[in-house]
Amino acid sequence: MNAQRPLVEVRDLKMHFPIHSGLLRRQTGAVKAVDGVTFDIYEGETLGLVGESGCGKSTCGRAVLRLYDLTSGEVVVDGRAIGTESQGSLRRMRTTMQMVFQDPQACLNPRMTVGAIIGEPLDEHTDWPRKKKRARVEELMDQVGLNRAFLNRYPHEFSGGQRQRIGIARALALKPKFIVCDEPIAALDVSIQAQVVNLLEELQDELGLTYLFISHDLSMVRHIADRVAVMYLGKVVELAPRDALYDEPLHPYTEALLSAVPEPDPAMAGRKRERIVLKGDVPSPANPPAGCNFCTRCPKVMEVCHRIDPAFREVRPGHFAACHLNDPRYGPEHSESAEPTAPEATRTQHGGTR
Repeated sequence: MNAQRPLVEVRDLKMHFPIHSGLLRRQTGAVKAVDGVTFDIYEGETLGLVGESGCGKSTCGRAVLRLYDLTSGEVVVDGRAIGTESQGSLRRMRTTMQMVFQDPQACLNPRMTVGAIIGEPLDEHTDWPRKKKRARVEELMDQVGLNRAFLNRYPHEFSGGQRQRIGIARALALKPKFIVCDEPIAALDVSIQAQVVNLLEELQDELGLTYLFISHDLSMVRHIADRVAVMYLGKVVELAPRDALYDEPLHPYTEALLSAVPEPDPAMAGRKRERIVLKGDVPSPANPPAGCNFCTRCPKVMEVCHRIDPAFREVRPGHFAACHLNDPRYGPEHSESAEPTAPEATRTQHGGTR
């Protein structure tokens, strides 16, 4: 996969939202939703972006598409740097990059028919005659598994899974190369989730699409992603090929996340890694801790973790992590230097109770 060229390059991306207070509404701080994220997405691959709620996944995805003005950093899509582009010039890039949103009901205009919703990008970006637009809309409906007879129906007449297919068809209208899928299955029934993910995979194979797949469902990410990036409190703490990350994670937060994934096969349940229950709450992104963001909850915390933010470095070929445990200057043999006041994780067998 790495032999291919990166379609998307993100370098030290930051999205800080100002906090205003007082009578004069002066800025008194900032919410560091995304705080120095770096990764590449190669042509034709799916990069999974995972992490708990509030870690900055969706903000990162929207920032990559420049739906926000970046605080700092750079984003390159298909060889073009868009980090500082004006919204007017970005309009011409929208044919290359699109988004599938989380809530299929909220992102569809209830006053527009399905045909008008799917055809809206064509109205905005092409000067095609009406007949050609209608033919393209019907082709898109075929691609995502919707009946052409539903062309003049409204969103409320469809199920959640069908609405998400409408959103996918709209994203495909301009034949983009890169699509950000922002938790596209989170609002769907479990029985429908697999259908939507299989559709995304089929479209990727057929059209050569590149995905940034944002999700908190680690089982689904393992199914669809080629590589996986793990976010915590605005930063990517680990990035690796899928199998390497799931089989041998190098960051304690990734270990804790993976230990919570249910094992559906009873025969494998006994060999499941022990459950790691993190104590404490996620710190506020407006006031992250000094040193490593994870030091307040890490079961393997060392004294250095409270002072120095670990560098995001390549520990093994293609496997990146931001943890002092992987630094030869510290390493696991120094774990006894952990501060006694640091919270310890409660370890139980998966499915057990404390």
